[in-house]
Amino acid sequence: MTRERRQITDEIEQGIPPKDKIDEMLRSRGIIPDETKWRYFINQLTLWLGGLALAFSLMFFIAYNWQELGRFAKFGMVEGIIILTIGVYCKYYEHTTASKVWLLVATISLGVLLALFGQTYQTGADPWQLFFNWALLMMPWAIIGRFASLWILWVALINISIILYFHIFQGIFWFGSDSAVWMIFLFNTALLAIWEFFSESWDWLSERWAIQLLATWSGISITWLIMDALLSYEGGNEIASLIWLIWLAVIYYVYRIRNIDLFILAGSCLSIITIVVSFLGKLILDDALGFFFLALVVIGMGSTAAIWLKNIHAELHL
Repeated sequence: MTRERRQITDEIEQGIPPKDKIDEMLRSRGIIPDETKWRYFINQLTLWLGGLALAFSLMFFIAYNWQELGRFAKFGMVEGIIILTIGVYCKYYEHTTASKVWLLVATISLGVLLALFGQTYQTGADPWQLFFNWALLMMPWAIIGRFASLWILWVALINISIILYFHIFQGIFWFGSDSAVWMIFLFNTALLAIWEFFSESWDWLSERWAIQLLATWSGISITWLIMDALLSYEGGNEIASLIWLIWLAVIYYVYRIRNIDLFILAGSCLSIITIVVSFLGKLILDDALGFFFLALVVIGMGSTAAIWLKNIHAELHL
């Protein structure tokens, strides 16, 4: 598509199509969507918004009418929605978009059911157990459904479980006070590697936004670890720095040499700029001259990264 757009741009610059025929040419080549594409987009958008509205309206309705509704009415409503959505999913299994929407509604309703159970019977369970059990129970649906959005929801639930777990049990294992961040980094990085490996074989894993989201979580966590080690004045940042450098090298090899991804490369550049500025700020940030020097560093590194990314983007059009 990028080569075709480049070719169309060259033709317009050369004046090959008359000005009054440019819109017609763009529509014929699929650059400007026609009525059929707009209708398809609106149908998909309303379907997804309607499914999400149904799931969240159930949650808000129960919360708002908590005192008026009895125990059996609450459980009956949630379980009825789950049974209904699973039944519709089975009926429209061949219709991929509709099946995905109804399975997502069932998954969200499952979380509502777990929260309702814990709130009604006051089980005394820790908050992390709610999200972990939610992720555990929805895993069969994610395996059957085979679409990226449901797996990203599963990943988000696991990440929330890790944060809440280490908020209660701090500093266990060998990670120290940053146990939660280390676990989030290891989990998301391992999942990113697995996702990339199987994306070549399974089409439903080839969604770039999901891969980019996993890379973002991985990059934020390792950058946070480096910044915490730099600014804590406690030392002991050698292991984190080494892992960060290895992470950068792997990101460069995978997303610059093997499979170019500008979004992930831009995120790695942002990580480098953040770490370098934090390190220099710790050393020299004691007067106005230090602020001026850091500003120059940010401008210089940002400009260099922009030029590098622009050159890579130009390679994609060749």
